[in-house]
Amino acid sequence: MFKKLLSIFKKTQGDIKNYSTGKDTLVRGTIYKTSPKSEVTIGNSCLIEGTLTTYTPEAKILIGNKVFIGAGTLVGSAGEIRIGDNVLISFDCVIQDNDTHSMNAKERENDVVAWMSGEKDWSKIKSKPIHIEANAWIGAKCIILKGVRIGKNSIVGAGSVVTKDVEDNTVVGGNPATLIKRIN
Repeated sequence: MFKKLLSIFKKTQGDIKNYSTGKDTLVRGTIYKTSPKSEVTIGNSCLIEGTLTTYTPEAKILIGNKVFIGAGTLVGSAGEIRIGDNVLISFDCVIQDNDTHSMNAKERENDVVAWMSGEKDWSKIKSKPIHIEANAWIGAKCIILKGVRIGKNSIVGAGSVVTKDVEDNTVVGGNPATLIKRIN
């Protein structure tokens, strides 16, 4: 499904490669911007193996230094996603600051056609920033939903669905993710 969506983006929008990376950063994954006005900034000494996608001209994906994003992970922004320094994000995660589609069935009826033609109306789509603070570790196959802050030094256990803020120095896990323990 994800590869199909990416191929639709590429066919209809073109591949816009205006993003910035810092010193010693390696991008093995895909960075795809649907608008040249959106912003993708990656700091120094990062390894990006997943996919970073912006959906709107206002979208921002801002990544600090020494960040790892694993293969199969999708970071998708219609608004803003900030990832702090020294963050580890494992493989096959989904980090989305938006719902991607309206909750109203009538409003999403033509989403596929609009998306393929590059005319999707994002004004009715809910979006809230995601902030992943320094030294966080996101386990494999996690889902981080819109409006969430992952605290400094925190760990999100593999397979978790994060629907609310995670405090600094904690381990959370499950669906929905809940506190497992505090760490120092």
